[in-house]
Amino acid sequence: MSDTRTELGDGDAPVEDQVGQAFDLIVSEGAQRLHRTWREVLTTGLAGGLEVGVGVLAYLAVLAETDSHLLAGIAFSIGFIALLLARSELFTEGFLVPVTAVVAKRASLRQLLLFWGGTFAANLVGGWIITWLVIRALPDLRATAIESSVHFVDSPLSVQSVCLGVLAGSVLTLMTRMQHGTDSDGAKIVAAVAGAFLLAGLQLFHSVLDSLLVFAALHAGAPFGYADWLAWLWYTVLANMAGGLLVVTLLRLVRSKDLIVDERAEVDAGR
Repeated sequence: MSDTRTELGDGDAPVEDQVGQAFDLIVSEGAQRLHRTWREVLTTGLAGGLEVGVGVLAYLAVLAETDSHLLAGIAFSIGFIALLLARSELFTEGFLVPVTAVVAKRASLRQLLLFWGGTFAANLVGGWIITWLVIRALPDLRATAIESSVHFVDSPLSVQSVCLGVLAGSVLTLMTRMQHGTDSDGAKIVAAVAGAFLLAGLQLFHSVLDSLLVFAALHAGAPFGYADWLAWLWYTVLANMAGGLLVVTLLRLVRSKDLIVDERAEVDAGR
């Protein structure tokens, strides 16, 4: 029986070609990100924190009116759509794409670590600023901000907490992969809505998104402090990285093993 994958028309490329095209796009974009200047890394990360804060605003507003985390999660998708269309990014979006570029020898591990650190710090600064504005502009959201953040800062380090963080890292990295698997802006927005629904709607532990909720609560006079936030943050970052790197990225790299070998050989030949 003939393989129908090789008989598709121009609008439906064979699966192997689609995988190859997606891989080339990921490597190219990852290398571009990792070769940014410090100014570009910090400003992109700062913008990412500010823009996802718009999603936090929508989340708190809907949660205050409906008391439904699922509906609020859908509202939060505004933040991911803003990130997508404005081409900013979160720290946790930097797993699949930049890591693939490093594995393909298009960038170095040092560049990856600097990119992660700069983006993460800038995300938090941007998020702190936008949540301060939200609470000052809409004081009626204070109680909702405090109530929603307690779920995170009061959670002890446990198997459940780590699993919530692993799931969050996996969901966001999968969302990134889905968006790179299509040229359709509509499909990319659907992926953003789906990712937001799972992350915010199910209250998964996401190091940046949930930090913004905690910041909003702190600005609103929460009965906890920054030390409580840091006690939650450190293991959440590690769990997010485990989910994004081991559950999703590693599997994609294994699937693209032959493409990676060819890419590395091309780089070595060009030296």
